[in-house]
Amino acid sequence: MLSEGSARPKATILITSKNRKEELRVAVKSALEQTGNPEVLVIDDGSTDGTSDLIRAEFPQVNLHRFEKSEGLIVQRNRGAELAAGEIVFSMDDDAIFSSPHVVEQTLADFDHPRIGAVAIPFINVRQDNRIRQSAPDKTGTYLAASYIGTAHALRRDLFLKLGGYRACLVHQGEEGDYCIRMLEAGYVVRLGRADPIHHFESPRRDFRRMDLYGRRNDVLFAFWNVPLSRMPLHVLMTSFNGLKFGVSCGRPFRHAQGVLRGWGAMFTYRKMRKPVSMQTYNLSRLLKRAGNVALSQIENQLPPMAT
Repeated sequence: MLSEGSARPKATILITSKNRKEELRVAVKSALEQTGNPEVLVIDDGSTDGTSDLIRAEFPQVNLHRFEKSEGLIVQRNRGAELAAGEIVFSMDDDAIFSSPHVVEQTLADFDHPRIGAVAIPFINVRQDNRIRQSAPDKTGTYLAASYIGTAHALRRDLFLKLGGYRACLVHQGEEGDYCIRMLEAGYVVRLGRADPIHHFESPRRDFRRMDLYGRRNDVLFAFWNVPLSRMPLHVLMTSFNGLKFGVSCGRPFRHAQGVLRGWGAMFTYRKMRKPVSMQTYNLSRLLKRAGNVALSQIENQLPPMAT
């Protein structure tokens, strides 16, 4: 919370966590080392391992909000955006750290155009390889992406809240792409970042059963909700096929098939939430996803008017 008369921070670092207090300790320490004096906001999503006690004892300067009932990452990231004091919200996982003290300030400099609604911050999946993902090809141009990865991004808080944030019924997985295509429809883009990378240490305690089920379900919902009618049936069919194919390739075909079936059922359950984007926005989104490293100057005249 801001004290009376205190200056509003430019940025908030939001970390949502549940039962990963040792990983969270390292993430918070890294966040507090950032220059520019960002707010550090931690959401405890119903932890039972003493997470909140650790934060209060070791990091009293952190803005901590504990919720007794676990409601999941998507709901809590929405709440975090509402609670954040900063104009730009940096969202990172509790198993990630900043590689240098300058990532936040470097990324704030990437919001140098009114069309930029979010920045995909460069990151490395340290336990997989040393490849830097989401990085602009050079430091001078403004390059775009179709979406961002949840563990490494920053977004305009006011725009996020205006567009309704993430759809809570997605529960887990896929919320970023759904938000980004809605943001594109509103005339805003995702910029590939130029900052020092975030280091992501994927936790061994990830629930892959949950990720498989909701990942495939939400892919189907994305196509149903957002794709124009003339393309939607084929897009849903191809999304379903690709989800089944991926399940076979990764050795978990049954769970991925379950997720696809749940997606088809969810289309009926959430049918009133269908609000397809324009064909122009749909084609731009496909271009950004397919091509990569598209310069803003190449497509700016094709973007919808910015929502005000």
